[in-house]
Amino acid sequence: MAKPGLDGHDRGAKVIARALRDSGMEVIYTGLRQTPEMIVNAAVQEDVDCIGLSILSGAHNAIVPRITALLKERGAEDILLVLGGTIPEQDAQFLKAQGVAAIFGPGTPLETTVQFIKGNVKARGLA
Repeated sequence: MAKPGLDGHDRGAKVIARALRDSGMEVIYTGLRQTPEMIVNAAVQEDVDCIGLSILSGAHNAIVPRITALLKERGAEDILLVLGGTIPEQDAQFLKAQGVAAIFGPGTPLETTVQFIKGNVKARGLA
């Protein structure tokens, strides 16, 4: 779980991290103000199955392509990438084309996010 960019609001990320942990997943929360490089380095070093980004700043169209490019450079493009936050509907298609598997907006039930990650990590043979 990562909070990229200058956004300093992490309550939602912490709530999601706790829900994932409570469902049996190991969760690493990298904290606030992470750069794409920091996020990808942590993901590769920790050999994660999924990266969850929480973005409320509006910088998703710049941050996500940088993260997916770095994942590709590191040979880690098979890591499931999910996004949460205030993402305008008109940006969803672009973000999914960049490699985002799912976008969870405000009000998404925690169980929806948990089940999506569990189902898609298993489908990739990583769980």
